Amino acid sequence: MAEADVAVRKLQVANARPEDSGRGLAHIPRSMMAALGIAQGDVIEIVGKRTTPATAVLPYAEDEGLEILRIDGLQRANAGVGSGDFVEVRKGESKPASRVVFAPAAKNVRLQGQPAALQRSFAGRPITAGDTVATVGQQRVAGGDLPPNIARMLNAPAYALQEIRMAVVSTTPKGVVHIDENTEIELRADYEEPKESRRADVTYDDIGGMAGTIDQLREMVELPLRYPELFQRLGVDPPKGVLLHGPPGTGKTRLARAVANESDAAFFLINGPEIMGSAYGESEKRLREVFEEANASAPSIVFIDEIDSIAPKRGQVSGEAEKRLVAQLLTLMDGLEARANVVIIAATNRPEAIDEALRRPGRFDREIVVGVPDERGRREILGIHTRGMPLDGGVDLRELARTTYGFVGADMAALVREAAIEAVRRIMPRLNLEERSIPADVLDTLSVTRDDFLEALKRVQPSAMREVMVQAPTVRWEDVGGLDDAQNRMKEGVELPLKDPDAFRRLGIRPAKGFLLYGPPGTGKTLLAKAVAREAEANFIATKSSDLLSKWYGESEQQIARLFARARQVAPCVIFIDELDSLVPARGGGLGEPQVTERVVNTILAEMDGLEELQSVVVIGATNRPNLIDPALLRPGRFDELIYVGVPDQAGRRRILGIQTQKMPLDADVDLDRVAAQTERFTGADLEDVVRRAGLIALRTNLGAASVTMANFEAALDDSRASVSAEMEEEYRAMSARLKQDAVSIQPIGFIAPGSLKGRGPKGED
Repeated sequence: MAEADVAVRKLQVANARPEDSGRGLAHIPRSMMAALGIAQGDVIEIVGKRTTPATAVLPYAEDEGLEILRIDGLQRANAGVGSGDFVEVRKGESKPASRVVFAPAAKNVRLQGQPAALQRSFAGRPITAGDTVATVGQQRVAGGDLPPNIARMLNAPAYALQEIRMAVVSTTPKGVVHIDENTEIELRADYEEPKESRRADVTYDDIGGMAGTIDQLREMVELPLRYPELFQRLGVDPPKGVLLHGPPGTGKTRLARAVANESDAAFFLINGPEIMGSAYGESEKRLREVFEEANASAPSIVFIDEIDSIAPKRGQVSGEAEKRLVAQLLTLMDGLEARANVVIIAATNRPEAIDEALRRPGRFDREIVVGVPDERGRREILGIHTRGMPLDGGVDLRELARTTYGFVGADMAALVREAAIEAVRRIMPRLNLEERSIPADVLDTLSVTRDDFLEALKRVQPSAMREVMVQAPTVRWEDVGGLDDAQNRMKEGVELPLKDPDAFRRLGIRPAKGFLLYGPPGTGKTLLAKAVAREAEANFIATKSSDLLSKWYGESEQQIARLFARARQVAPCVIFIDELDSLVPARGGGLGEPQVTERVVNTILAEMDGLEELQSVVVIGATNRPNLIDPALLRPGRFDELIYVGVPDQAGRRRILGIQTQKMPLDADVDLDRVAAQTERFTGADLEDVVRRAGLIALRTNLGAASVTMANFEAALDDSRASVSAEMEEEYRAMSARLKQDAVSIQPIGFIAPGSLKGRGPKGED
């Protein structure tokens, strides 16, 4: 067919959904399909700087009527175009290939495997020499009814447990071909330098949960590099630098590499320690050399990872070498010598440690926060990491995204890797390690199940929580008995706003920030806090006053500020502070210099209801001496809800006994209702003690006892007593009625009034 006779149309390129990455699909408008005379499943050619083939499919529902071509990052790299560029689209024709040679697409990868698996993975997909292609797993593509031949191609078994990118070295015949059952496949083990192709190791498709961040970065970086004439026409200097900051593992370095690949710019990486030299002036010389090379290779991107290590605040470092290096970086970024078509991207998780002179327009024009992804972002990241993974039908990525609160991209990658290792562990008995190869039938049956992910979740926890979280709570509502009123108020106040914040926004009300659980010892306050964190699907930070108080002046306040900062990072989060009265006693009790606890109270007051808003962070405090707590904490906006956790009634005691004896073999004569009736004013802890004693008595009587009898319970009751007296219970009830009005004056039996402690102990002890 002559070139003039081929129908050609121009379309603007846009990004495909992450789940379509590596599948060789092109979502094109229906009008274009009609104009080119093609149906869904036909081959088209996309013409940019290079020509690459794709399989035409219908547009996404939200794109109906829009004249855009949605293709993934690999196809954009294959065509030599970026998102927003215009490309020619024409009808193509694919011939069956007699031979195709593949090689790894990256230098540091060595491949070995069975060509038959590649034949299945790429069956029917149009390819051409010089393209970069990827293996994909057994995951159905969202997007309507597909023709049977396309559906078969997209759901072919995966080549391996992960997505593998390969370059098409050569094809026979030349041009656009497709692999069928007669094609001979050759897989070369080592990377081969392509004649002409763009890097495609990381594209925007490999980054999930960052749509807004990518848009901001593209307008700051891609526009000035690709269209410098826009800024010349407007008469302004293009942006020179972008600072990415956020918690570790959120994808800052990966994002910079994707931008460099997508903008077709040269990429120069500076790692802080590599720049530092031992000789005088060597560090500055190395830095100058990188910038000179970037200028010579323009358009280019200079990426400085962990910039806080080479550009710390000059007033806080003693070494002259560090000060000179900061000064050199400042002059290179915005000195007398003009830079054209070179953009600096820097990444750090400690923006406060960087020299102030760098954080101004002309150097870093914009600071972009790369935060912890939300549920939708986590779903996207999981989709990216499981792209090349054969998933079992029972795996629900939405469910996993819901339960991995606080996870960053690096944590999600670790989770997927652990799940894959679980799957491999399952087939290990079927492998003969001496053969050094895996039978094809074993590879074909290998898949990752929901149970593999659940096991992996036990081993992977959010990286931001590793310093503070001992273990995730495992207590559920059914493990809590006899606290119905407190339980309902906690569900309403904690679980509902964390699980459904939109309902509160719709009515224009704010959720409660804090809950104070108070009541006699042993009634289940700590258990209640654990259960609510577990059921609200939130991260749980449990802390004690001893962890937060320090002998060094100012250190205690910093610990509390760090605690709240970390909770904001991994929101939704529940902070649980046990024995709160020891951390925030009423102020004014000390003489002379303010005591450490008074400064701690001020810090907690500011954190809970200060200038910085607490979003999806709930503070739960527990105490059995609420009258000692500073009254400023007990007002709405701080501890909004004061929840009395009292001794259980008879029905509650019966439920607690049922929970405590779940794993205990009981004799037929055991009547738990009778035990519940005989345990007036017993707390949950007292009842647990009764059950434990009954078991011990059964063992004391007969070491081989198979069950616990009613006689054992009767003996245990004779040995036990209620830890809450009638007077104490009455005092708590009275306090419950008037705590908010007069929090300090009420003193139940055995409690010490805050004022009576004046003058005791060393002054201003810290």
